[in-house]
Amino acid sequence: MHQSPAPWPQQQPPGLPSLKGVIFASVLGSVLVLAAAVLFALLPGALSEAADFRAARPCSEVSAPESGDCLSEWPATVVSTGTGRSNKAVTHWVTVDLSPEEPSFRIRMRGDGPVWRELAPGDRVTVFAWRDLVWQLGSGELRQDTTRTPDREPAVRLAVGLTLLVVGAVFLRGAGWLHRRRATRATDTPTAQVVVVMAATLVAAAGAATAATVTDTVWLALLLAAAGCTAVGTATVLLLRGLARRRTA
Repeated sequence: MHQSPAPWPQQQPPGLPSLKGVIFASVLGSVLVLAAAVLFALLPGALSEAADFRAARPCSEVSAPESGDCLSEWPATVVSTGTGRSNKAVTHWVTVDLSPEEPSFRIRMRGDGPVWRELAPGDRVTVFAWRDLVWQLGSGELRQDTTRTPDREPAVRLAVGLTLLVVGAVFLRGAGWLHRRRATRATDTPTAQVVVVMAATLVAAAGAATAATVTDTVWLALLLAAAGCTAVGTATVLLLRGLARRRTA
């Protein structure tokens, strides 16, 4: 009995998007969008804490400073200053003593501001605290914020969340685009098209992050970010259409 030869495995045409690429874009986009959703879920708590901090009064003006919701000031002595690295960024630290009976503790400053640059071991400083957060350090008339300042936390979370959301949405959109190209066996992917999409993503993400830092109002930040993303998306579509017409002309 004659047997027909086994069919050759179908080879993927050169330039056709791979299934691994589609899966990678889908998974990465989903992870980024999920991370953004987590940050947005934590945002109300950060906003509430920031509002409490802005409304807090100095402990000398309240009748029950032991509640911890007032702004306290503590004299301290500088033990040492130093720099380090965290996520490839330079960090600036000050180690202080509040009293001989209490252990020394480190304060991470926001940049190398005027206070950090002038400090030396033995200097007297003022530690500004709210609840369990040291939010500012003072030396004479100079003041410098720490990285624990509560009223900056919502802006940071919103900026990071919007950036992750924009980039994640682009990856998910790209996964759908790659899947359609696989389904239609399309192999012509102009380099200019990829470059335009990448540049548009960077611009949209930067615009969304900037919107979160220029205003303390969440709905306004979201509105500005949405308007910026819409403008960038519209410009990208028009530019890609122009490139497609030029390529087929």
